[in-house]
Amino acid sequence: MIEITLPDGSIKEFEKGATPMEVAKSISEGLARNVISAKFNDITVECSTPLTKNGSLTLYTWNDKEGKKAFWHSTSHIVAQALEELYPGVKLTIGPAIENGFYYDVDLPEGNISEKDFPTIEQKALEIARGKHDFEMRDVSKSDALKFYKEQGNEYKVELIENLEDGSITFCDHDTFTDLCRGGHIPNTGIVKAIKILSVAGAYWRGDENKPQLTRVYGISFPKQKDLTEYLELLEEAKKRDHRKLGKELELFTFSQKVGQGLPLWLPKGAALRERLEQFLKKAQKKAGYEMVVTPHIGQKELYVTSGHYAKYGEDSFQPIRTPKEDEEFLLKPMNCPHHCEIYNTRPFSYKELPKRYAEFGTVYRYEQSGELHGLTRVRGFTQDDAHIFCTPDQLDQEFKEVIDLSLYVLGSLGFEDFTAQVSVRDLENPEKYIGSVENWEKAEQAIINAAKEKGLDYVIESGEAAFYGPKLDFMVKDALGRHWQLGTIQVDYNLPERFELTYKGSDNEMHRPVMIHRAPFGSMERFIALLLEHTGGNFPLWLIPDQAIVLPVSEKHEKYAEKVLKSLENNEIRALIDNRNETVGKKIREAEMKKIPFMLIVGENDESSTTVSVRRHGGEDLGAISIENFCDLVSTEINSTLKSFKE
Repeated sequence: MIEITLPDGSIKEFEKGATPMEVAKSISEGLARNVISAKFNDITVECSTPLTKNGSLTLYTWNDKEGKKAFWHSTSHIVAQALEELYPGVKLTIGPAIENGFYYDVDLPEGNISEKDFPTIEQKALEIARGKHDFEMRDVSKSDALKFYKEQGNEYKVELIENLEDGSITFCDHDTFTDLCRGGHIPNTGIVKAIKILSVAGAYWRGDENKPQLTRVYGISFPKQKDLTEYLELLEEAKKRDHRKLGKELELFTFSQKVGQGLPLWLPKGAALRERLEQFLKKAQKKAGYEMVVTPHIGQKELYVTSGHYAKYGEDSFQPIRTPKEDEEFLLKPMNCPHHCEIYNTRPFSYKELPKRYAEFGTVYRYEQSGELHGLTRVRGFTQDDAHIFCTPDQLDQEFKEVIDLSLYVLGSLGFEDFTAQVSVRDLENPEKYIGSVENWEKAEQAIINAAKEKGLDYVIESGEAAFYGPKLDFMVKDALGRHWQLGTIQVDYNLPERFELTYKGSDNEMHRPVMIHRAPFGSMERFIALLLEHTGGNFPLWLIPDQAIVLPVSEKHEKYAEKVLKSLENNEIRALIDNRNETVGKKIREAEMKKIPFMLIVGENDESSTTVSVRRHGGEDLGAISIENFCDLVSTEINSTLKSFKE
């Protein structure tokens, strides 16, 4: 007999060789019907894998992240079989599950796959799925595996196998199809009820532009047709909310090939919006005891060698700037923290003067590959709302919790209420990825976990997601479309103070190292604004939106009164404009709706005689005729209800 420990801590005995599916059946028939994948001792296994020793078992359904991963990976096999049958001579490479769905990279013998081919691929894949074929794993010797793919003429699989150790190679079979695979499948193909091919793209083999270009087929699948229908509706809504589309319509930002890829240009309305975000945070930071600093956009190469950033970003970033002086090199700064360390180093500090909190809206530069650039979410130059706190070890816990408070204030003020906290720690199996002592890493990781607990955050621990110099806490926000984004980060760092030899004099008159906290509630201004655009659909909070109201005179003879209304609004610090074009009021309203302007103030003869405005909200709600003073009060009340002062 073997003992199986379940997630709730209970232990059950089974005969040696029992499978995860048999364990599920012993719990309930309902669970067995829904289980689609499993992990045993943290290793992914099939539902049919015989369990031969004591261990911990976790069962997954479609509702679990790991369940979806197995579902989509299994579908990639089904689609690969469909491609083999539809495109004789196609060479398969890899087909992993991704965050939403899967892809499979293939080398086509000739021609290409276009959108018109999608229905045919989907139909063939569903036909295979309906056969309810079991996914079965089998061990294969390295020589047999190489022989199999050499006979197929598939040099890609041969290359993969050559890098694997004999005894660790497995194939997955279903129906007439075989693929090189590590495992992690649903029980059978019949569980897949809906398949959609989403797009095709070019992709270099192993991401190397010097290697052959393949065709990447993206797709997604579901256990019910209804789920696919809902997903496609969500995709359509996401297209409407695409920040690149809205940014153009709302005249916020643009890009220029002459300026360079990944280098956004902020238009007047976008620049004003950025400025309001900056002032909002600066006001809160001032209350929290931060001091603003300014650092240059470049620094000597040695600065980033000392910090470790050159080793991290140097080769894949912008190349050094050489000056007329021999051997003198500068870099566009990839991070602000080395500069802030040097600011701290300008004079000696006593423990009584700590913590020191330096904040900066600092622009940094990283050379992202052109294929990875995406609107404002992935750029080559971006501005971080960066701050670095230098404190004593005894102050670390309280300082970290206060940064959590500030981050929660920022997210709440901008409508991001649904989030989890992710504590990112080291990958213990790859210690070479990180700098600093094990002792300091352990202290830093524990400090973050303790703070998250004390603040009552809903948090998860993710191994291998830490920065190279220290662990961090990231806020994973769920937007209006149910998508998850990382917004805001707090990091504990014992390493840079060591590298820059930062010190303070303690109460014992001895010199000590401060602890450093890195903190950016927005993350980057560019990415934050992009996600805010998509979350709100361009309907920003009233306190932030570029134009809060637009005055629409009914005819030319009402323009003078419209100017008077505008002046009153401006005197009450309401951002407004006039549309005095020779167009119908209906057209002006439609265009104001397109521009997401919250209030439309229509002024005609009756309004002028009674000193009122006829107010229409974005979306069509008619508030009727009200005095200008009452309208200003309405705007003020609405702003005050959504924008509280920090630590109010």
